[in-house]
Amino acid sequence: MGIKKSTSPFVPVIYLTVSLLLTGIALSIQGFTDHTAGTGSGAERMPSMNQAFEMPSSLDFAGEAVPLYNYDVRESLDREMLVNGYFHSRTLLLLKKSKRFFAVIEPILERYRIPDDFKYLAMVESDLDNVVSPAGATGVWQLLKSTAEQYGLEVNAEVDERYHLQKSTEAACKYLLESYEAYGSWTMAAASYNAGRKGIDAQIDKQRTSNYYDLLLNDETARYIYRVLAHKLIAENPENYGFHLEPGEFYPVIPTYEVTVDTAIANIADFAATRGINYKILKQLNPWIRQNFLPDRSQKVYTISLPQPGQRAFE
Repeated sequence: MGIKKSTSPFVPVIYLTVSLLLTGIALSIQGFTDHTAGTGSGAERMPSMNQAFEMPSSLDFAGEAVPLYNYDVRESLDREMLVNGYFHSRTLLLLKKSKRFFAVIEPILERYRIPDDFKYLAMVESDLDNVVSPAGATGVWQLLKSTAEQYGLEVNAEVDERYHLQKSTEAACKYLLESYEAYGSWTMAAASYNAGRKGIDAQIDKQRTSNYYDLLLNDETARYIYRVLAHKLIAENPENYGFHLEPGEFYPVIPTYEVTVDTAIANIADFAATRGINYKILKQLNPWIRQNFLPDRSQKVYTISLPQPGQRAFE
């Protein structure tokens, strides 16, 4: 049986419409992926939604070289770059928050002589947020109660200094210094922060190597350093990975001043009101105060952060 050709007058119109639609899609894709036209930037490459990221030619963590010449290392880093580079909302929010949190974390790392790259552990641990894990690890640095108390933090129903960014950063630094002394490697010190020193020691004894990149570890710890490296690469050069932030789009550091109290505070809302702020702002700046009161623990002195006058206003 032969095929009868259509004589409908609408067929040419349909063909023309489809042709124009396909041309428009092609031009849109070209415009999305081609960022060099008219910029004079030559072969500059910017990522698109369907494009892999270029791997760096060399990379280090805390001054220790990452062996990118090993295929397993390269592929592990590639995985975390894709996961974090294309998790746009989360990564963009992290970049926005980084200025505020790093302003506190960086000077403490420097004071304890810990490499600056360790600030990216906080990104990986908690997304720079006071979260609680299923295992009970708490705060930006995800400290367990026993670990926090071991390094001098107060943890109870009324006061939990795991939520205190300065004090929890100092506790993390003390742990990391002990780990570096044990392993002689900042990379292994970072891995031990995730797996614990007992867990790392067991694998070193079993596998007869203390090189992170040669160890077969549980999935979380095996990915941990690569996650840190991915955050480092993106945070140091966000434009290379498609994240564009103007200086004013980062969340600002909030200027504060401190007051000390050595007696109980019966009501936090009343305390805040006498200082010209509200309960919400005081608790946001002092999340370590877990109740609406502060007990008197044998005349222990607490330091409370308060915003400088007028600093709630956005400029």
